[in-house]
Amino acid sequence: MKEMFKIVGVVNYLIVVFLNAFTDLGHKIIIQNTIFKIYDGEMQIVLTAIVNALIILPFILVFSPTGFLSDRFPKNEIMKYSALFAVFITLAITYSYYNGHFYTAFAFTFLLAFQSAIYGPAKYGYIKEIVGIKHISSGNGAVQAVTTVAILGGMLFYTILFENMLDDTFVTKEDILNLIAPAGWLLVLGSVIQFILALQLPNKMPQESEKKFSFARYIRGKYLQKNIKIIRRKREVFENIIALGLFWSISQVILAVFGEYAKSELGVINTIYIQGVMALAGIGIVSGSILAANLSKYYIKTGLVAIGSLAITIIVFLIPLSGSMTTMAILFALFGVFAGFIMVPLNAQIQFLSPRVHLGTILAGNNFVQNIFMFSFLMLTTVFAYNGMNATILIYIMGVVGIALTYLVLHRYFVMTFWAFVEILLKFKYDFHYVGLENISTSKGVLLLGNHVSWVDWVIVQVPIKRRLNFMIDKDIYNWKLFNKALKKGEVIPVSQKASKDASQRLMNGKIVSLFPEGKISPDGKIGDFYRGYEMICPEYDGKIVGFFIDGMNGSLFSKTKKTKLSSKRVVTVYFSEPMSRETKAENLRETIINLKDKHETKQA
Repeated sequence: MKEMFKIVGVVNYLIVVFLNAFTDLGHKIIIQNTIFKIYDGEMQIVLTAIVNALIILPFILVFSPTGFLSDRFPKNEIMKYSALFAVFITLAITYSYYNGHFYTAFAFTFLLAFQSAIYGPAKYGYIKEIVGIKHISSGNGAVQAVTTVAILGGMLFYTILFENMLDDTFVTKEDILNLIAPAGWLLVLGSVIQFILALQLPNKMPQESEKKFSFARYIRGKYLQKNIKIIRRKREVFENIIALGLFWSISQVILAVFGEYAKSELGVINTIYIQGVMALAGIGIVSGSILAANLSKYYIKTGLVAIGSLAITIIVFLIPLSGSMTTMAILFALFGVFAGFIMVPLNAQIQFLSPRVHLGTILAGNNFVQNIFMFSFLMLTTVFAYNGMNATILIYIMGVVGIALTYLVLHRYFVMTFWAFVEILLKFKYDFHYVGLENISTSKGVLLLGNHVSWVDWVIVQVPIKRRLNFMIDKDIYNWKLFNKALKKGEVIPVSQKASKDASQRLMNGKIVSLFPEGKISPDGKIGDFYRGYEMICPEYDGKIVGFFIDGMNGSLFSKTKKTKLSSKRVVTVYFSEPMSRETKAENLRETIINLKDKHETKQA
């Protein structure tokens, strides 16, 4: 991630992202806290849900125009003019505060969200343009972290400011606005600085599109039909958009009902405590986003999504069982961490799979579908609350939605989830480093051969490689009933008379086949003799062999040698050789692998 920050414009872009979210959140918090002070029970839930719905509605209404703008014009220009629009809106909001026009200020929530709806596709589309495919996960992690810090900071800053500016003289919501009116100038200041910085963002669009927008077609819904077809063109993209929609629906409803829940069930009436607990979810999102980006160092770790989804589902079910704000704070922080596991990989995968020509439309469609979900869920929350359904029941309903989300993403990324889970477990104890990854083809067949030091070598080799390795293993292990179905799902090849033919066919189909020529785990950490079985694989295969040497696992918990201290984190380095001829003999291959580490260290010296 450090390398990404050296790219010209990245830091400036992230500050613009921060200020946009910080300013939007500031006005929303002022309105929500005013509602909290004046209203109770069902009416509080209803009005809070309406505020959130007003923020969501513009993303639904302007789906087609925002996608068109983001694909038609440079994204830095869209962010610049959106920031200028925000300056005028925050001036009008400040005027409303000073004059006690609550419903006018309430309505301006919609206009501020309208500005964000225009800004959104350009903001996310700009990630791919400014940092490139190489840093796309880190870019999404940084944007998500910065946005969350802005939301967290805005939530705490404006809540504390709100409470400190109030006194005991207020009776109505208009009185509250009069008392906190000077805070409006901070919103204006944030918008002005955002505009100045947006002016300096570099243009990363190689050539402007010549698309034209027809208002008549927009009114008739023709653009909507076309754009829906575009976002459904790739099934994985569409499923990821639906998954994000479900996740944000859960989040929005939990945030909408939590204030009333804390007030009625826990007896908390201070908005600093309420917003503080919810802000901890923001801290969690920052941590989770950074962690997800780090875990996606080599490729987008989509397997994190189901792990995150399962975790937040469990957390949602635990919220009504919590009897204190302390426990609630821990749950919200964990909710945020696992939310990062969902948001970063899904957003990165959507951007990665989307062609440049339709990127703005797809990202606008992403916003559209997510906000359709959120708006619908908030409206249902409003109806349920108005008819007497309490916050606890609504929270449990969101737990059921979490189960549906977990099923959806697990069905799509089951294999990737397994690998991500195993990798996370190992990373508590091991720090993995890889040298020579560029030697492994991203599309052609590769025969991957190396030393065997521990029971988890197969995981260590797989961690940095996006393509799934087809390991060859002992047929007796393959036939264990406990693991057989999982091994078949993982495309493992049992060593048998047919193994060479099976492995050959997979290599010819462009897959990576991997095996350990020693045939067993080294009893002393040294590389033993190599069997020549791999030489029988596919005489017609004209691809390459890549050797690997695993250094650092000897003496570990999973090796056969005497175990060293288990307290310290072990550094493990895997060296990959340059591609070798398919006809490389076992003796020469073994010699090459033995010398990989020394060869690399000599180069470094």
